[in-house]
Amino acid sequence: MTAPLRVLILEDRPADVELILYELRRAGFEPRWQRVEDEQGYLENLTPDLDIILADYNLPHFDGPTALRLLQQKALDIPFIVVTGSISEEVAVECMKQGAADYLIKDRMGRLGQAVDHALQQRRLREAKRQAEIALQESETLFRSLIENISDVIAIVDSHGRIRYLSPSVERVLGYQVQELSERSILSLVHAQDQDLLRRMLQGSAKAGPLSAELRFCHQHGAWHILEVMVNNLLQDPVVGGLVVTFRDISDRRQLEDQLRQSQKLEAIGRLAGGIAHDFNNLLMAIIGYSDLILNSLDALSPLRKDVEEIHKAGERAAALTSQLLTFSRKQVTETKVLNLNNVVKDMAKLLRRLIGEDVELFLQLEGSLAPVRADPSQWGQVIMNLAVNSRDAMPQGGKLIIETANVELEADYARRHVDVQPGSYVMLAVSDTGIGMTAEVLSHIFEPFFTTKGQDKGTGLGLSTVYGIVRQSDGHIWVYSEPNQGTTFKIYLPRVDEPVEQTTPSLLQEALRGTETVLVVEDEEMVRNLAARILRRYGYTVLEAHHPTEAIELAKQHSGPLDLLLTDMVLPIMNGRELAQQLVQQRPRLSVLYVSGYTGRSILEQGLIEEDAFFLEKPFTPNVLLQQVRQVLDHKAPGYDLDRGPADLSQHG
Repeated sequence: MTAPLRVLILEDRPADVELILYELRRAGFEPRWQRVEDEQGYLENLTPDLDIILADYNLPHFDGPTALRLLQQKALDIPFIVVTGSISEEVAVECMKQGAADYLIKDRMGRLGQAVDHALQQRRLREAKRQAEIALQESETLFRSLIENISDVIAIVDSHGRIRYLSPSVERVLGYQVQELSERSILSLVHAQDQDLLRRMLQGSAKAGPLSAELRFCHQHGAWHILEVMVNNLLQDPVVGGLVVTFRDISDRRQLEDQLRQSQKLEAIGRLAGGIAHDFNNLLMAIIGYSDLILNSLDALSPLRKDVEEIHKAGERAAALTSQLLTFSRKQVTETKVLNLNNVVKDMAKLLRRLIGEDVELFLQLEGSLAPVRADPSQWGQVIMNLAVNSRDAMPQGGKLIIETANVELEADYARRHVDVQPGSYVMLAVSDTGIGMTAEVLSHIFEPFFTTKGQDKGTGLGLSTVYGIVRQSDGHIWVYSEPNQGTTFKIYLPRVDEPVEQTTPSLLQEALRGTETVLVVEDEEMVRNLAARILRRYGYTVLEAHHPTEAIELAKQHSGPLDLLLTDMVLPIMNGRELAQQLVQQRPRLSVLYVSGYTGRSILEQGLIEEDAFFLEKPFTPNVLLQQVRQVLDHKAPGYDLDRGPADLSQHG
């Protein structure tokens, strides 16, 4: 029985419709048809269950090419045949290019049945191909997903251990591309001391069934990873025909176990150290107190005075050690504040430069929008100093010391590999050096009190213990990355807080920002000028104020004392800041210049308003930033404005 042919006929002449139906029936089709002659009727009847569309090329209110385009927009795979009274060869070819299955001239309709039959066959072939491709794609996707996303590595080897198949996960586990290991012996990846065991597993799995062991495999980068290996003998299997070796990396698990043991060890040492320090402090209080009483009662020329002073000094040194032990055991009283670690680093920068010496270059890489943390600011100055001193001692021939800050997100994967770490938002403080590095054995002890690799009388061994205690007391985490001759990086992570930074009273570190030099401040905005002058005077500077260049030049002439620094806005009446500086430097060649502007340093430089190596401070600035920049310019420590970093206190200087 002939299946019905569902046809949509786009034709305005009933006689032509009758001709089409006649030819279809003559070809053996049983047409079930619908005639339309405009776009609305066409779209209303354009449904996926149609078998074929026969369309006139030209109609009074519609046309075949538009109908074909609308069909394609709906993404329906329905054969479309153009039937027309007359059509040029070029137009016919264009119709075929646009997706028509065929075209017919109305006075030659005898070929209609053949054209429809061919179009339907092509549609069936396309559908069959599409279904096959979908099935194949689904199968391949499933298999690929299973193999590529499995955490284990699957290998098939022959009886001699030569690799015949390897899953792509080997790149994730050992760093190798599959093709790199094809036809290689699996034994070549295993540590020499473990090869005999794997060889026995390959040979014995046939008798004993699946065998497993923990073996050391070499990563592409040379590191040894501990892998849990299982061998299953399927040599007699007609499909596999080999030994199936599966292995998974358990290095992270071993690392976590080591971290847990280390953490437990440090906790135990901390409890012991805290107890000793507490009791020892009571003894020291008596030693220092009574030595004070004796000193107060002794005459200045007493022969005993020097001996008692030495006792007093020894007691104070011992008290400092017990204070560090209390910090390590997290029993030290702290005064926490919401602070920005960048401020702590900047406060320490000048002191560190003096501390590390001229042969060590200091680099600050501080994130501009660093999130706040809750910590004791004085303790974190101590953390930075201890780490910097440690790095300095690791670079006896000089090198680079890099201090970085950044906002980071610790993901669940990182937390799984590090004991006591919770996923979340943190602030990172990293201190890196290019020094001699450390062995794995040294790394396992560096936070223990009194452990040191330095010579006798070269340190107490409490510096890193103190760092560890402060970090842990601040709910932070510290991790060390080091290899011999490859330098060392300490990374500290502190939880971010969503609170405003608290204002702190000036600390001893801020004393480094004071000065006694004379500064000429030139600024036409009175409020800005008054603020800058007030800040500088508060920190010991002598300040001359001018609201325009002419006044500044006259002040410089009249001032009989030294003039050390010109602090000038870039945009001024009469002349710009650079022109003013050029005139004043001619009068006073030793005058330093610090330009200030609300424009960025890059835009000022591109306009040719300052030299590339000029010192530059961008508005708005905080008192701390102003004082740091003034101090650095006067000390000639900073290289000026770095267009890629910003103000000089954030750029490279040694």
